[in-house]
Amino acid sequence: MPANQLSKGERTRLALLMETRALIQEVGYSALRVDELAKRAKVAKGTVFSHFGDKDGLLAVIVGEEVMRLLEAINAAPPPQSIEAIPDALAPLIDYIASDRVIFDIMLRYSGATGDITNEIVAQTFYDQIDLCARWIAPLQAVGVIRADQSPALLAEGIQAFLTHVIALSFCALHEHPDRPVDALLPFLQAMMAPPA
Repeated sequence: MPANQLSKGERTRLALLMETRALIQEVGYSALRVDELAKRAKVAKGTVFSHFGDKDGLLAVIVGEEVMRLLEAINAAPPPQSIEAIPDALAPLIDYIASDRVIFDIMLRYSGATGDITNEIVAQTFYDQIDLCARWIAPLQAVGVIRADQSPALLAEGIQAFLTHVIALSFCALHEHPDRPVDALLPFLQAMMAPPA
């Protein structure tokens, strides 16, 4: 819809989202402050809250949209042809979520996984990721690359669970972890998905 056909509230919401993206580029997710956002957008702080509830609600919109964009790009790329290629195919998504603890927290909290707060876009990204991985798995099962005694959907949920696990460990001070969580994912996938010997 052209900007001139949007209501004042819709224009304000879009302006807040654009300003938020610009601020994130400058200071990152963790350092984003609603006071600064309101000042730059030339609105009252309460306007931000009326549109998004709170800072995390605002970030859920930004994070959800970015994850959707990444999943679309991953989906458009050639599918992985082996278990070993799956982490690399998911690397843009994993690297983004692991780039800031705030992003990871938003993903978990607003997916509904850790409470009753949800964001429709964030929650949908979890389903889209499972669907994407299941579409990769089915043809690899047909040629014996991946175990065929479990459904593609179940194995795809396992990928998502291990992906969440390795990202969580990357933020844990008590565990040694590789520089990138994507590098920690492969052993879990091999153990879960390799065909029986």
